Amino acid sequence: MSEDKKTIAQSQQEAVSGIRWNESGLLPAVIQDARTLEVLMFAYMNPESLQRSLASGQTWFWSRSRSELWHKGGTSGNTQAITSIHYDCDSDTLLVKVVPEGPACHTGENSCFFREVPLDSPANVTDTAGAAVNAAGAESGRFAVLGELERVIAEREVNRPEGAYTTYLFDKGVDKILKKVGEEASETIIAAKNKDNAELRLEVSDLIYHLLVLLQERKLPLDEILEELSARHERPRRD
Repeated sequence: MSEDKKTIAQSQQEAVSGIRWNESGLLPAVIQDARTLEVLMFAYMNPESLQRSLASGQTWFWSRSRSELWHKGGTSGNTQAITSIHYDCDSDTLLVKVVPEGPACHTGENSCFFREVPLDSPANVTDTAGAAVNAAGAESGRFAVLGELERVIAEREVNRPEGAYTTYLFDKGVDKILKKVGEEASETIIAAKNKDNAELRLEVSDLIYHLLVLLQERKLPLDEILEELSARHERPRRD
């Protein structure tokens, strides 16, 4: 085992040692999509399932009804690749952020929390620019494809499916990704200079895709870019 892996393993054990298991030796775990921040499911872990989750990089839980360990997606293929694990201020609940390979719910729904309790006067969600946004439609709209593309790219980085172009880029590393960003930017300039909107549409699409790959490689969420744009929009004009 390399020194880096030894250090990580030691840090994991130090963190786990501070966890407060309940009287049944279990710990509630909230599972959240790392890209969309949607809460996907709620389950329980015991010490062994947590260790398996840490070792495999995928979620494992303890089934209270069957009294056995279960690997999420082990049968269905709807696995969850772990991006981070946090525990709360009382050390008795986990928040596990994942990149899901498929629906979290056995019903086929993306999230187990798909049934809603109607409210008389639901509060509005406010975005970073101060505009009121309907909560139900926050993920919809004409830019939703960017969020979906960001999610797929994140999945590719974790799972590295053989033959996928995105896998190739992540395998080659940041220098290759930067080279492609430069190439697509140059081709975008040429298409615009030639006044060829059909070609410009294709080149801008390629450029945006490669920029999203770059953001994923640098672990810089697209949301932070959007927040920066919103902040700039709100600054007082100087002219």
